[in-house]
Amino acid sequence: MVGQLMRVMVCSPRSAGWEQSSRAGWRDLGFHHEPDFAIAQKQHEGLCHQLEAAGAEVVHLPTASDLSLDAVYTHDPSLATDYGLIAMHPGKPNRVPEARRHREFCQGLGIPILGEIKPPGKTEAGDMVWMDSKTLLVGNGYRTNSAGIEQMRALLAPHGVEVISAPLPYGPGPSACLHLMSLISLLDDETAVVDLAWLAVETVELLRARGYEFIEIDPSERDTLACNVLSLGRKRLLALEENSKTNQKLRQAGFDVRTFAGSELCINGSGGPTCLTRPLLRG
Repeated sequence: MVGQLMRVMVCSPRSAGWEQSSRAGWRDLGFHHEPDFAIAQKQHEGLCHQLEAAGAEVVHLPTASDLSLDAVYTHDPSLATDYGLIAMHPGKPNRVPEARRHREFCQGLGIPILGEIKPPGKTEAGDMVWMDSKTLLVGNGYRTNSAGIEQMRALLAPHGVEVISAPLPYGPGPSACLHLMSLISLLDDETAVVDLAWLAVETVELLRARGYEFIEIDPSERDTLACNVLSLGRKRLLALEENSKTNQKLRQAGFDVRTFAGSELCINGSGGPTCLTRPLLRG
């Protein structure tokens, strides 16, 4: 999750239907207010500019009639592994069609498919953190359940990958979007930015036992997704410009922090830089 980002999939607000108010349904999807398409699209273009400036090839998921507003958060419906793509079965029902769209699009790019998660399993990749190439930490909560985690184990065990279940807090409840990656983002092989107060004790102890140093977010920036930081590789990070206090902590720790505006695109829909990107290749 921290190697140099070389290829990444995104889905623009235009492709996700933000321009069409009749398809919005933003209240039911948990957005804080009716999305402003023009602002969100401009902010997405800012995201893509930063990704390309960092040397990544940016590929765009095409428009489809069954995509909802949430499709801009391309991290969740699929997981890239060294052995092929795994199509998720999202715990949020409106996101289930996205997994098929990811699978079809990535097959068209020549990416092999390792498998897919099926009911009663529920999985969203926002709950999945690669601690190293052979260890996947998976949050067990409302979006990813025990049945989904067992299916992940079955898919990855033949390749020598250990899948570790990590309990998630109740937090704001089942209607909120609380992923494991809402509480932790790996910055490099030995550093993580964390919302420490919300992480389970066993997860904290596991990370510390593996030698990770923590940079804690500024608590005042929890609701603006300060913990949602994308590693671009080589000590470079992509974060939201709104989180200036946490970003300053990251810079003081020696990281090159690039930013983009995310008020409409990210904070309104509770999805930050990692949520907006599905890394497909890292070096």
